[in-house]
Amino acid sequence: MKIIDNCSPRLQYPLFTQLILKCIFTGSSYKSLQFVDPQLVDGHLSYFLGAVGITGLAALLGVREKGHVIKGANQTMVVSGAAGACGSIAGQIGRLDGCVRVVGICGTDEKCRALVEDLGFSAAINYGQEDVPTKLKECCPDGVDVYFDNVGGVTSDTVIAQMNKGGHVILCGQISQYNKDVPYPPPLSEETQETLQRKSITRERFMVLNYMNKADAALCELSQCVKSGQVKVLETVVNGIEHMGDAFCSMMKGGNIGKQIIKILQ
Repeated sequence: MKIIDNCSPRLQYPLFTQLILKCIFTGSSYKSLQFVDPQLVDGHLSYFLGAVGITGLAALLGVREKGHVIKGANQTMVVSGAAGACGSIAGQIGRLDGCVRVVGICGTDEKCRALVEDLGFSAAINYGQEDVPTKLKECCPDGVDVYFDNVGGVTSDTVIAQMNKGGHVILCGQISQYNKDVPYPPPLSEETQETLQRKSITRERFMVLNYMNKADAALCELSQCVKSGQVKVLETVVNGIEHMGDAFCSMMKGGNIGKQIIKILQ
């Protein structure tokens, strides 16, 4: 948001300072406001809500802390929910960090095209139209070494079944399971649990808030990658706060490509 009036003596920010709200704002918690520099995103302020914000941090730190990507190791990464705000960044980070093959799983042909043509993914699988196990074997002939998991459920069972020994699952989200009355992370099938144990595959819950001591450096890196074009940013923008509910429902049904943004002022 932008400060255009300052009626509180406690909010000593200059007029027109660009700010982001880190948590719910109340009359006594003004310290939740944080300065942002538009130059970090070449003026694209919405990027602070996504690629150069908490979403980008989840992608970059998730890959770095849990993915164990090693340059020259000929690793293959698979990303589920790959056309979403986090997955679209995570796949690009995996490629930049050294994965020789990055495959995204998403729900439409349009999303598949965006992943490959716009973001540089090696391949993309439309789970709504293609046989995922068969297509995954075609796209990952040497197996899967790193799996950035945003969805859980059957998709994750399929990917884990094709992972190599010593692989790593980055447990970022489980959106297919959120409306079910199960604990988080949701329990796995016996077959998938056996695969993890037999192949010594790590699968640990990732919470980006546990790594905020690395946030400043990571945000600077994300800013540099976005400004240089190494990381491309996709957004789905809806105009008008009155459309927020519809936009949220659309996002939860997979209607967005990249970050879902509500633009409240022109």
